[in-house]
Amino acid sequence: MQNSGRYSRLTTWCAALLLAGSIAGCGGGKDPILGTGAALIIAPVTPPVAGTPGNPAVIPAGGVPAGGIPAGGIPAGGIPVVVAPQPQDLTVSSTTPASNAGAVCPSASINATFDIPSGLKLDGTSVNAQTFKVTTAALVPVPVVATTISVDAATGRIATFVPSANLLPNVTYTATLAGGAAGVKDLATPANTMVNTYSWNFSVGPATGACLRAVPLNRAQRFGILGGTAGMTNDGINTVITGAAGSTADIGTIAVDTTSITGFHDSAADIYTETGSTIGSVTGKILTCTNSTTGPTATAPNASSCLAAINAVADARVAYNTLAALPPGSNPDPGSGSLGGLTLAPGVYKAAGGSFLLQGSDLTLDGKGDANAVFVFQMASSLTVGAPALPRSVILINGAQAKNVFWQVGSAATINGGGGGAMVGTIIAQTGVTISTVGSNLLSTLAGRALSLIASVTMNNTVITVPLP
Repeated sequence: MQNSGRYSRLTTWCAALLLAGSIAGCGGGKDPILGTGAALIIAPVTPPVAGTPGNPAVIPAGGVPAGGIPAGGIPAGGIPVVVAPQPQDLTVSSTTPASNAGAVCPSASINATFDIPSGLKLDGTSVNAQTFKVTTAALVPVPVVATTISVDAATGRIATFVPSANLLPNVTYTATLAGGAAGVKDLATPANTMVNTYSWNFSVGPATGACLRAVPLNRAQRFGILGGTAGMTNDGINTVITGAAGSTADIGTIAVDTTSITGFHDSAADIYTETGSTIGSVTGKILTCTNSTTGPTATAPNASSCLAAINAVADARVAYNTLAALPPGSNPDPGSGSLGGLTLAPGVYKAAGGSFLLQGSDLTLDGKGDANAVFVFQMASSLTVGAPALPRSVILINGAQAKNVFWQVGSAATINGGGGGAMVGTIIAQTGVTISTVGSNLLSTLAGRALSLIASVTMNNTVITVPLP
């Protein structure tokens, strides 16, 4: 319908020329405009792609060329008519989140898919912080800062706004795409634009259930053990700290006492007080603020290693606080503090009495087919897994992954004190983590990390495998 007016005017003009030609023919004389003997032929015209190379002549709608009809009359082939290009109105065909959607995940990004002419793409430079905005839907809107605002390279039709931080639960937001000459446009010549500004609202829900995502560990990600301000101790000759799928892993502490690390050596040939019965292998490096017994760090602490340990402890504390602040689910303590024999879906679980105990039977975590399913266990005080001579394990099924399991422990964690068992997840404890006990020949495993903030990590014949990100 957009071109109907233009074609109507063109038809009128052509009819006028036909009439003029008829008059000239009837008189048999010389027409002052068309010339003598000119055959009036209007070339058949299929509306061409206007304004393209090869079609430079443009007859404005409702008129003739500025110079009028050529002095020698209309050529035998007629006058080619080229329809001038008319910009189209870009429209938004869909959005994510949808308009007026509720319970949107706090971690969500915001995008809009455009309906644009075939073969064209959005002009990425026109989709920016001035044309794509997200604010709170309040009397005084608060803008959301974006990490990136971009157009997908594949289709060129999807504009995406990625917030720099999670959106706030129970808050309604407004997303706005600017129209007009300075708004969103495509790469046509001349460009198609949005005639009108487009906006929509959505509301954010809590970070629970399907919205729950893994808590970033950032600079603590690479560590299998963090001894916080106290250090790390290993007994036994079968202890190995490594990474999944052949990768390496580090251990570290910000303790400055030369006796704060015992029973470990790393890939850089630094050895920390190993004896014949206390040999622990670290496939990465031991990053500390003290010197080793033997090796390149024996003469003095390594400043860059110390800084790496300081940063890791700082990020572990941020992760601890983030985990502690997550809202628990509707049934946060189904076993009244006892996890043995339970099969749990993804979610946040909080010990009503302050402690979780895993004894008697194993704990099963069911990912429900979601590889991103997250399990968080919050406790104000302690975590105890297993009993003497009765180790317990955590079993993952239906897509659950060790990298997405977190244990936030307010005091200390004791994992299979008699040795054995297969523990899963990242343990972040305030006052220490103990795995197995001195003298046990049973191999204990942890697919995850043992991170302590202000106390030591001790272990015996333990293999820790740090999951890939």
